[in-house]
Amino acid sequence: MAEKEKVLDNSKQNFIKNVQQWVAIDTQLKIINEKTKSIRNRKTELLREITDYVKNNELQNTRVEISDGDLRFYEKKEYSPLTYTYLETCLGEIIPDKKQVEYIMMYLKDHRQIKTSQDIRRNYRDRSVSLS
Repeated sequence: MAEKEKVLDNSKQNFIKNVQQWVAIDTQLKIINEKTKSIRNRKTELLREITDYVKNNELQNTRVEISDGDLRFYEKKEYSPLTYTYLETCLGEIIPDKKQVEYIMMYLKDHRQIKTSQDIRRNYRDRSVSLS
């Protein structure tokens, strides 16, 4: 076997090994993400129950001591994301000329920064990954 063929063969074997490792890691991440989603959903349910209790029993300014600190209950504000629909609605409220609003929206959409990168997309068959 010529030297060039050996290098290509090693390169191909390395490629196959890397793909196998990538798939194994991707599978592990899928399992972890599914578990994380389940835990996050349970935490959200508990948050709703706890905050309802706190509100119903007027305990908003109460501290609860826990093993590594304390819990404090407070109300927070969450702002909705800046979407094109929101921007268009707001611009329509302050700029009476609909054509100007359309021009601004088109300008914003056309002048977004675009970043390209290489990636791998994995398509799953119909069998699912178990969470054991």
